[in-house]
Amino acid sequence: MNIPLSGAEYATSVEEIVYGGILVGITMAMHGLGMLSILRVYGALKQHVENSSTFTKGMLMLILCSWMILLVHLIEVFVWSGFFLWQGAVNTTTSANANASLCYYFALLEYTCLGSNYNLHLRWRLLEGMIAMAGLLTFAWSTGVLMTLAQDFQDQQLQLLKQKRDKRHPKQAPAPPPAGKKS
Repeated sequence: MNIPLSGAEYATSVEEIVYGGILVGITMAMHGLGMLSILRVYGALKQHVENSSTFTKGMLMLILCSWMILLVHLIEVFVWSGFFLWQGAVNTTTSANANASLCYYFALLEYTCLGSNYNLHLRWRLLEGMIAMAGLLTFAWSTGVLMTLAQDFQDQQLQLLKQKRDKRHPKQAPAPPPAGKKS
């Protein structure tokens, strides 16, 4: 069954594939640098509060790192939206070209796989799927980093609880056998 595409047929072009590959590569490189930076910041903060670690400080560090991960994603979306703006790729319902805000909105919705009421002009249609794949890859990576930080936080909290319990209920050394009894 052939479905007409508004009177125009779509064909994937080499140009579209090359630009999509470059954009995915830039996104992944930015994400790698961002995740390594976040791990370094977390390590420095952890070292700074190591002797006075509390639940609140640990949770605040986790929240700060979550915000940093969010910021990295939002910056990555700027790359895609900048490309869409440069190429006039976002198809609007009016004859006017999409502005920077609309391009960012479109890129963010596609990056998060939510989808949008807008779409790209036919010659850039493949990039809608490629931005979604870039988003999926980077969100998976972010999840791994956040899980690492959360596991470290949980391990630290369990260790603090164990230390508190050991202070309240110190283990006593086993009593020596009574004198005169041979084993």
